[in-house]
Amino acid sequence: MTEATVETRVRFAETDGMGVTYHGNYLPWFEMARVALLDGMGIPYRDLEREGFLLPVLETGLTYHQPSRFDDRLRITVRLVEKPKARLRLAYRVERDGELLVEGFTVHAFVNRDFKAVRPPDRVEEAMRRAFGSHSA
Repeated sequence: MTEATVETRVRFAETDGMGVTYHGNYLPWFEMARVALLDGMGIPYRDLEREGFLLPVLETGLTYHQPSRFDDRLRITVRLVEKPKARLRLAYRVERDGELLVEGFTVHAFVNRDFKAVRPPDRVEEAMRRAFGSHSA
């Protein structure tokens, strides 16, 4: 299992009229963690884009357990829990001081600039073999 963690601080502008973090702000935080994960695996997303590969979000889901508020310090952890085949599925946890606030997932596919599905580049497949071991299917 491969994972990465990033930290952020809830800005006032990220809260709503109820004083809690607006639900839509969690997806950009998921993206921050996802980019950190790819960086940590040696496959920076910026490089993939330069090479003509994109990873659009195909599906997402979030479960809200507890709210976060202005000035909370949050930890966002992303896990690649299975070796990807045609799609990349990532699981996320948002925590404040060890308390679970939000769980979620995103599903992505490798596409070219015309949004046609493509195989990931060889170096991505190699990074996945390293992350999951050569015995994984």
